Amino acid sequence: MFNSRKFLVVAAIVGSAITLSACSTASNTGSTSASLSASAAFNKADVSFATDMAAHHQQAVEMSQMLLEKSNVDPRVVTLAKDIKAAQDPEIKQMKSWLSDWGQKTDSMAGMDMSGTLMSDTDMNDLKNSAGPAASKLFLTQMTVHHTSALVMAKTEVDSGKNADAVTLAKNIISTQTAEITKMSDLLASLG
Repeated sequence: MFNSRKFLVVAAIVGSAITLSACSTASNTGSTSASLSASAAFNKADVSFATDMAAHHQQAVEMSQMLLEKSNVDPRVVTLAKDIKAAQDPEIKQMKSWLSDWGQKTDSMAGMDMSGTLMSDTDMNDLKNSAGPAASKLFLTQMTVHHTSALVMAKTEVDSGKNADAVTLAKNIISTQTAEITKMSDLLASLG
């Protein structure tokens, strides 16, 4: 479904993410570390990352929920959707907590240009209206694109962020979502 240009962009981003995650010694600190240094030094990149990634994660959770409400979906894809929800729900809460600690808005994306990072309304409707094996394939294809844009945002945070917890979360996102992109590619290949 990807044209060759999109495939090359995805491959380059995944390759960069793998390299970055291999160099990283970051571990998942969980929400308990949020209170330790969330109010510590932060910059505009940290605020943009937390704001944009929270909205981005929310869409991934919505996509996963759409899939979980369907029947006749490959059980491996169901497990992946559950894993995505389980990982990203707490991260949304964590990022919103940081934004609150930093005196930033946590509940409004009004006026933000998230085009290019979120799935379009058409894409979301296509997923909502899909069924069975076609839903499995569409979810995997769309979530691969979705994760790829998350890698770009996370890499920007690693390169430009100041808050240690936000940078650590960005590194974790790179590691986790790079692995999930590989898994989704393998699942798509097995689904034919």
